[in-house]
Amino acid sequence: MSLPAAPASLLGPDGQPLFGRYAGQVGQIDWSKLAAPFARSRFWRRFHHKRWHYVALCTEQVFCAVAIVDLGWTSTAFAYAFDRGDGDMLANFSQDGLPGLSARLADHAGGSSSFKTRRSSIAIDSRADGSYGLALRCDYLEIDAEFGPGAAPLLLATGPVEQGSVHATQKSSGLPLRGEVRTFREDYPLAGGVASFDYSNGLLARNTAWRWASAHNLELGFNLQAGYFGGNENALWLDGQVHALAPAHFIYDSSDPLSTWHIFTEDDLLELYFTPEGARRDDKNLVVAASRYLQPIGTFTGWVRSAPELPKRMVTQMMGVTEDHASRW
Repeated sequence: MSLPAAPASLLGPDGQPLFGRYAGQVGQIDWSKLAAPFARSRFWRRFHHKRWHYVALCTEQVFCAVAIVDLGWTSTAFAYAFDRGDGDMLANFSQDGLPGLSARLADHAGGSSSFKTRRSSIAIDSRADGSYGLALRCDYLEIDAEFGPGAAPLLLATGPVEQGSVHATQKSSGLPLRGEVRTFREDYPLAGGVASFDYSNGLLARNTAWRWASAHNLELGFNLQAGYFGGNENALWLDGQVHALAPAHFIYDSSDPLSTWHIFTEDDLLELYFTPEGARRDDKNLVVAASRYLQPIGTFTGWVRSAPELPKRMVTQMMGVTEDHASRW
């Protein structure tokens, strides 16, 4: 069955979070009004409130990903462009920001987020007609993109987090794409491609880890996660609807992450094999924080369906990403 409509707010009148999976966009996310047992002090929230805004852009020639991350006590951003023809990483930008100055994160998926330093800038914004814009300027990479509106609703997922408090995320279906990517080597038109985005906002534990998979075209897409958020955000977009999926399992050789990944859900609604073509890695070990980040880029082949009694819908060479990420933040 398709998901119920998203509520106007994630908190009820009693301050209790409205846990579940919904279709559509929620309004402002304000965790300061949480009631017990999920309420936390302002000081605790300051260091555990994490937000990120991630956009993926995909055409036959190029795959790009851009993210702005607010860690509460500092911020960071990254962007890359991957040439699908020769497997070359054309640009790989990563920049930490000044606390409270460099990043501005939206308080819901329909807002605007930005990141700015002396030599780089990223802006993600939404428009009144349901479309979105992305403008990026950094060393060796420039992007001007517009995407949406989509034919299927956003996923809204919200739930509890172990050793944290609560978390919410909004994921898009595949969105029609237009614009241009400019690299040191050549320019890539985006017209005819597909975009998707992830807006996440939660009060997370000091140590947080997950595996993730995402891929979209304009007819079909999926979002899968195993880790800190359980199966709360697992979803399938099909025939203009968004459907909940059961917990997902990710099987791959962590010593050889560019080998084949096997991913399936417990409800027999999805089974996929992912073949990486390249990857972005970024491992950090700072005094107060550390992260291990791997995002392979490649193609998914397998099948999906929205109910066990329905025939399998084949997935063939669908471009997307997986991720293996662990943070102490």
